[in-house]
Amino acid sequence: MRTALTIALCILGAGSIRAQAPPPAAPPSLATADRIALTEAKRLALLAGDSLWPGWSGAPLAVLLVTPEAEFLIEHPRPSLDFEAAGAEATLGPIRQRAPVFPPNLLATFPAVSGVPTVVVGRPEATEKSPTAWALTIMHERFHQLQMSRPDYFEGVNALGLARGDTTGQWMLDYPFPYEDPTVRGRFVEVTSRLLRALETAGSDQFAERVEAYHAARERFREALSPEDYRYAQFQLWQEGVARYTELRVAELAAQSGEPPAAFRSLAGYEPYPDVAARLRSEILTGLQTTMLADQRRIAFYALGAATALILDLTDPGWRDRYFTEPFALDPYFEGD
Repeated sequence: MRTALTIALCILGAGSIRAQAPPPAAPPSLATADRIALTEAKRLALLAGDSLWPGWSGAPLAVLLVTPEAEFLIEHPRPSLDFEAAGAEATLGPIRQRAPVFPPNLLATFPAVSGVPTVVVGRPEATEKSPTAWALTIMHERFHQLQMSRPDYFEGVNALGLARGDTTGQWMLDYPFPYEDPTVRGRFVEVTSRLLRALETAGSDQFAERVEAYHAARERFREALSPEDYRYAQFQLWQEGVARYTELRVAELAAQSGEPPAAFRSLAGYEPYPDVAARLRSEILTGLQTTMLADQRRIAFYALGAATALILDLTDPGWRDRYFTEPFALDPYFEGD
């Protein structure tokens, strides 16, 4: 009887516990380290202002931070209804959150929320970047926001005639460029090596001659491609290459402006901006030597495009004024240099 009574009491007690409603779980909140990293990205945006690109300061930062617990939306002009209020920060403004939708290691810019170009990014550790490199990558993606926010961007991209029926934008990644064609690969190596030699002789008596050799190699590369394929290459140089160049330029601005706030310097993995700026420049120049078109495919245009922007800085410092009025190709900016 004692055993039966004990069992009955246990069952009764368990039932009583189950009948009690658990306290509601606290909604996820923005972690301190995430707030500090996002605040630094905002500081970089203010630091760059319009010094590199006219109108850049007017573009909202619009970042969707993806974590395993929740997605946090900041500085978005039109949050969708699936986001709910999650407090506010003095520098970041109102914060909204929703359950996770995107993978936590994503790093991209696209109209992810209400059709607005939004930087969708995981935490620094999830994207395998130091906090410093992460904040600069946000600026790379913020430049994509500026590109996509132009009123004629999507219409102009469609007019390139490269989509081949695709309406999702996936063609930008999957376009059947002849990466493995031996002639194209050889001409690509020639243009990258000629460009590197020109950059290495900047300020010397050899510079003008090296620039002419680069122009000749660029023309031979164009001749090896169909008009469609060359438009695709030019588009990638214009879009992704110049975004990489912009990342470098912001890093150099940050390196010249002094140390960032102490809270940012205290984050695990922090690197000084001069170190990261030097590494970014080195990676661009090294990429001209080591990039293999057949292996890296579309990514091969990043270093070439960034280095092309660097040579334009030397031959025509006003080229950025033409970037949005004459979009989607870098070749026209060399005319008259």
